[in-house]
Amino acid sequence: MPEIATLGVGTELERFFAAARLRASDYGEHYVALWDCLEQASTGGKRVRPALVLAAFTGLGGTDLSLATPVAVSFELLHTAFVIHDDVIDRDLARRGVANVAGRFTERAIAHGAAGAQADTWAATAAILAGDLALSEAHRALAMLPVDRELRGRLLELLDRAVFVSAAGELADVTNTASKEPLSVEQVVFTLEQKTAVYSFEAPLQAGAVLAGASMEAINVLGHFGRLIGVAFQLTDDILGVFGDPAKTGKSVVSDLREGKQTALIAYAGTTTAWPGIAPFIGKADLSEEEGAEVKERLRDCGALDAADDLARSHAGRAVAALDTPVIPEQLRSHLTTLAGTAVNRTR
Repeated sequence: MPEIATLGVGTELERFFAAARLRASDYGEHYVALWDCLEQASTGGKRVRPALVLAAFTGLGGTDLSLATPVAVSFELLHTAFVIHDDVIDRDLARRGVANVAGRFTERAIAHGAAGAQADTWAATAAILAGDLALSEAHRALAMLPVDRELRGRLLELLDRAVFVSAAGELADVTNTASKEPLSVEQVVFTLEQKTAVYSFEAPLQAGAVLAGASMEAINVLGHFGRLIGVAFQLTDDILGVFGDPAKTGKSVVSDLREGKQTALIAYAGTTTAWPGIAPFIGKADLSEEEGAEVKERLRDCGALDAADDLARSHAGRAVAALDTPVIPEQLRSHLTTLAGTAVNRTR
């Protein structure tokens, strides 16, 4: 991603958190600590979403970065909110090997004499509030943008749809684990579109295009590309969740299996004769590392790994093909084509 996409966003976020921390000091040390945790949660990522906003904006002729940067910040804060809330849903206390908001407030609770259920309440409360604060600022950043009312409304509609659809996807991702039978591959892909593709790829690209004053055709092309590449990205993420290197992904390779997460791996395995030997281990809360290794071998042997990887690459290829139109400038097309390659060729 272009350096310009992260430097300005980083500076803007630093200013925002400095001001918020100063405001929080009027409300006690725990609230200041909450903002410290929220700032930490917003750092360390690849900043893909703000980079997409700015790539589309500059690639389609936009020049005023003082307008584009707050939009980019909005989508980064949206991502931060979703990550924090996702950890609450998964009851995780760490992300990529580092204590998250809930983890840091668990430690804080214990240091202040709380323990057990009380510490759990501290953790959940802090994480939910931190996510809410990030989500609120994501909307505020667009609401305060010094542009005309119609343009501001279009940007807010994109953000609103991203939140609305992603909430549906998150709920489906959780409720799908109760299914007694594997979902179809089509059902899995539909959930991935909702949970990840819209807010992470489609909406940021379209927001940048809208702000640049691009044609509706260009906006639609970028939306189509975003949906496809978002699915490819998440399919690869789910593969890494089982077959990745924990030292690189920061995630246990058995957590998705223990959770009973419905991924393309599981969907494909469910159509093979290997499924009866795999099914008893999916959703097994106490799945051991040895059992997890056996499930991985069975998923590989039945063709599920290759099928999921082929599906991810197919979506990436279709995404690149969607850009083959004169309404997308060559430089932007080249940049997004590179992104499509990295979406499926990565280790974390």
